[in-house]
Amino acid sequence: MKAFADIAVESFLLIFSTMILTGNNSSNKRLLVLDIMRGLIMILLAGESCRLYESIHELDLPGAGQLFVNQFFHHPWHGLRFWDLVQPAFMTMAGAALYISYFSKFQKGISWSQNFKHVALRCLKLFIAGTALHCVYSGKLVWELWNVLTQLSVTTLIAYLIIRRSTIFQVVACIALLLLTEFLYRFVLMPGFDQPFVMGKNFGSWMDVILMGKINSDGWVAINILPTAVHTIAGVLTGKLLISEIAPAKKIYTLLIAAGLCLLAGFALDLGGITPIIKRISTSSFVLASAGWVLLIMAILYWITDVRGWKKHAWIFVVVGMNAIFIYLFFETLGHQWLNGVVAVFVKGFGGLVGLSEKLLNILSAVVTLFCEWFLCYWLYKRKIYFKL
Repeated sequence: MKAFADIAVESFLLIFSTMILTGNNSSNKRLLVLDIMRGLIMILLAGESCRLYESIHELDLPGAGQLFVNQFFHHPWHGLRFWDLVQPAFMTMAGAALYISYFSKFQKGISWSQNFKHVALRCLKLFIAGTALHCVYSGKLVWELWNVLTQLSVTTLIAYLIIRRSTIFQVVACIALLLLTEFLYRFVLMPGFDQPFVMGKNFGSWMDVILMGKINSDGWVAINILPTAVHTIAGVLTGKLLISEIAPAKKIYTLLIAAGLCLLAGFALDLGGITPIIKRISTSSFVLASAGWVLLIMAILYWITDVRGWKKHAWIFVVVGMNAIFIYLFFETLGHQWLNGVVAVFVKGFGGLVGLSEKLLNILSAVVTLFCEWFLCYWLYKRKIYFKL
């Protein structure tokens, strides 16, 4: 374990040695809602990496308590839980940041093609980081394309290719991607993979055999890059809206209308028996329903923070949101492989002296680890150290 930790530290420092200071948006004033949402997403993901939700789940809470805890785990297949919204929100925030960065550079005279080199290089780094994480998880070299960073590397490229086009064009592109996904799952039926919405028997699993020679035991598929590109494009549209000159009330109204339409379409497809909501293969109904919830959350947070100015405690999330990719890679490598265990040694050691149960000690250890990871972001924030790939 010590040798692995040393290698992980060296690899971690190598990855981040080329990182540079994060730039601002087109104006001198950042959109607080984006930093808050990024921070909230990363804190939630860090909680998972610390085994916080798993530890609470082990308490076997009665009734509504257990139903609430279940919301912090992906739905096993057909259905939608709160935790299924995290990845769509992550990709939506990435799309919004992509547009704001592009617009800022455009105002400085940097052309689309000049910026494309930067975007392509960043996507390559995301792809490498995502595939490398699977090697860390497995403890050996593997070729797996299911990590969110790997998928984001492709969806970012798709979004950037149409970033200059009109809003109508981008909306049509989203619809086209969803229709393409429907077509592939319903009509590309291969032997053994001819059941569109059955785990391990669908088009996505067949593509995984082609691309990686294996199937994910939990039902995830790499071809999700097509439908989830809609989330990134939706982020581009959101970023375009939020930095526009229109009145804040109209921005909120637009977000609410878009959220309502997406929710209506997504749940209508599911309840009508047309396309089930399945996160693991990102069905069109899932993409629409999850996008609707994410846009609704963004509208509410934008109203609270950037419009009403209620941001007294926003810094709790902002310090993490300003270093989102950094903390994600940290808790997925050093955090999961090393910090969790180190904190547990002391928390369980001292906690055991006062007679706390094993289940409570697991929760306490997870909370302390989560705080340590948050404090690392706070330390970087206070010193104005911001990283990006």
